[in-house]
Amino acid sequence: MKRRGHSFEDIPVMADEIAVLIASRFGGARRGERPPLDQMLRRRGAALPPRLRRRAARLARADQMAAQPRVARQLPVEALARDHAALAAHLRPLGEITRWQGRAVSFAASVAFGLMVVGALAVWIALQRGLL
Repeated sequence: MKRRGHSFEDIPVMADEIAVLIASRFGGARRGERPPLDQMLRRRGAALPPRLRRRAARLARADQMAAQPRVARQLPVEALARDHAALAAHLRPLGEITRWQGRAVSFAASVAFGLMVVGALAVWIALQRGLL
């Protein structure tokens, strides 16, 4: 889903969405806290690739300027919408639920592998003792 930014009023919404995605993917926010994008970039911005970090910085600056309507009307909203789309495409594929599921599957695979190793060890010991 691409967000189309047609007015300066969309800029804070886009910045908030990117801040939430950064917090959910990389951490850096306490439970229930919704820090602004510039604060999330200070906390976890280094986790982004450099090209996306520059796009996020542009979006954060625009978010701060959007508080002043006269200045906000002069911002390049379409370019900011492209920055938002690129950041969202990078951050969205692994959502919070997907990462939780991945950790659960990884844990289950580790347990299953451990049980297979213990079973193989038990069979080997039984063969060595002549029980099988």
